[in-house]
Amino acid sequence: MTAPSQPASLDLSRFQPKALLRRLESPVAPYYLLLGATGMLLLFGLVMVLSASSVTSYQASGSSYTVFKNQAMYAVIGVIAAGAATRVSVRWWRLLALPAYAGAVLLQMAVFSPIGRTVQGNRNWIGLGGFTVQPSEAGKIAIILVGAMILTRKRKVLGEWRHVLIPFVFPLAIVLLGLVLLGHDLGTTMVLAAIAGAILFVAGVRLRVFAFFGALTAAVALAFVATNSNRSGRLDAWLGTCINAQSDGCYQKVHGLYAMADGGWWGVGLGASREKWSWLPEAHNDFIFAIIGEELGLPGTLAVIALYVALGYACYRLIVTSKDFFVRIATAGVMAWILVQAMINVGSVTGLLPIIGVPLPLVSSGGSALVTTLFALGMVISFARNEPACKAALAARPSAVKRTLAVLPLGRR
Repeated sequence: MTAPSQPASLDLSRFQPKALLRRLESPVAPYYLLLGATGMLLLFGLVMVLSASSVTSYQASGSSYTVFKNQAMYAVIGVIAAGAATRVSVRWWRLLALPAYAGAVLLQMAVFSPIGRTVQGNRNWIGLGGFTVQPSEAGKIAIILVGAMILTRKRKVLGEWRHVLIPFVFPLAIVLLGLVLLGHDLGTTMVLAAIAGAILFVAGVRLRVFAFFGALTAAVALAFVATNSNRSGRLDAWLGTCINAQSDGCYQKVHGLYAMADGGWWGVGLGASREKWSWLPEAHNDFIFAIIGEELGLPGTLAVIALYVALGYACYRLIVTSKDFFVRIATAGVMAWILVQAMINVGSVTGLLPIIGVPLPLVSSGGSALVTTLFALGMVISFARNEPACKAALAARPSAVKRTLAVLPLGRR
């Protein structure tokens, strides 16, 4: 009679800080971090959209699942688009840059045609049958690709300011930003400006160029705030000088903070939000982070922030390790897009920034934003997977099917 086999001891050395750091520095780390963080944010976003929209969706359509079904449909489209993007080579991304920019400009110009739609004061949508599309989301991808393509070609002369400005800044970036700004969408314009700035920074442009354009951007933003009562009201709400707490900017800010405070440390429980009962405007969109804080408390909000940090770290690793200048610049553009937009959204909800009105990437409700963000991340995943060290490491690993077959007894194969 043989003695029973002892259970294998758990190898705790894999969880030591040094071992974890080595794993994060692995050539496959950016690839897996991008896949994991993107998938988790997408699934988490679907759950929170269902929770945050259930009440208002029922009031509007008689079903608590209408908004969720639309978001799930766009999530499927976005995953398919991301999967297709992972199969595109760097060479084709360069070739697609100018056609993508031309298409984005034409779509943005269509906003001012009869098919254009105005939503909450912003004319930044076009209606196609029963669907609405936000062309400025495609503009984010276009400005990343065209910027990476032009600056890669001009890499040796980027020390001269005229090569920096022409033609990327003037006229390409200015035309696209100007069209979005004409539609009164200041939030998206700020994100586009941040993308352009990140692209120029990673390309090695001198800091005095940033000082000039930073001052210019701030002046334009202040001018638009001063000439619009809605935006000036949001600024008053941020400064705490609201005359009427029931005004749009103050009302939304107050109820967003009520939601965060109501959640406390541990939250009231998934689906148990009180503010989503028609109190907090845009609970499933721009202010979904407030519902996360109310229902899931501090752990829920920190988990979301940690996933964005993971995405940012993966992009950073790709930027510093890749030898392809185009890949570094394009990755920096996508990184700035997601992180800056997330910071603006979280800052708006928590009161650290004025309410600007941009969605939380991959989490907030919105079809155009979700599909384009997934497509852009699919592009970065393709960059990470095709890095020589990562490609070699992945090729050396057997597939999951082969590993499974290798451990099965012969009779079960």
